[in-house]
Amino acid sequence: MQAFISLDGLVMPLDRANVDTDAIIPKQFLKSIKRTGYGPFLFDEWRYLDVGDVGMDCSQRPLNPDFVMNQARYQGASILLSRDNFGCGSSREHAPWALLDAGFRCVIAPSFADIFYNNCFKNGILPIVVAHEHLDTLFADCFANEAYQLSIDLAAQTLKTPSGDVLSFSVDDFRKHCLLHGLDDIGLTLQQQDAISTYEAKRKQEAPWLFS
Repeated sequence: MQAFISLDGLVMPLDRANVDTDAIIPKQFLKSIKRTGYGPFLFDEWRYLDVGDVGMDCSQRPLNPDFVMNQARYQGASILLSRDNFGCGSSREHAPWALLDAGFRCVIAPSFADIFYNNCFKNGILPIVVAHEHLDTLFADCFANEAYQLSIDLAAQTLKTPSGDVLSFSVDDFRKHCLLHGLDDIGLTLQQQDAISTYEAKRKQEAPWLFS
């Protein structure tokens, strides 16, 4: 997993509440179990004017000009602003996979669905909870200023605006440690590789029939 230490990124405003995981990555794309390749299908039903499916060439599909992700000013965005209850619905881990594959490393919202929130940390995405009044200001400034960027420092747990305002955010110490060091569940397990190897060698001596 890619570590998250700091980020200076372009912001894309998705001014919607209750964005569920089926909107983030629709159900037909769950046929694939790979962690990559979902970026072109992120927000598929809002982003395109036709119906998408696995294996389609998205470069040939008709874009919805009214959807924020298709506007030129937000191309290359790595920070997503949204509203309450982001990531609700089913528990599919494909949702953070799609966001990450599309280049988003941070999602800012006043609240998240619990499973989606946890899945973000396991995939190198930082979900930041901010109060509604601060979020309203961020949305207003983002709409008013082209190429609007934010600076995020995970170690300091701060979010800095172009005007110099600094907002602090909370994050669990263990999740913070994992993000800073790029440790997902597999990475955490592999930190115990020596102990695992020692145990397996011991078991092979104690019960060799299990390894035949």
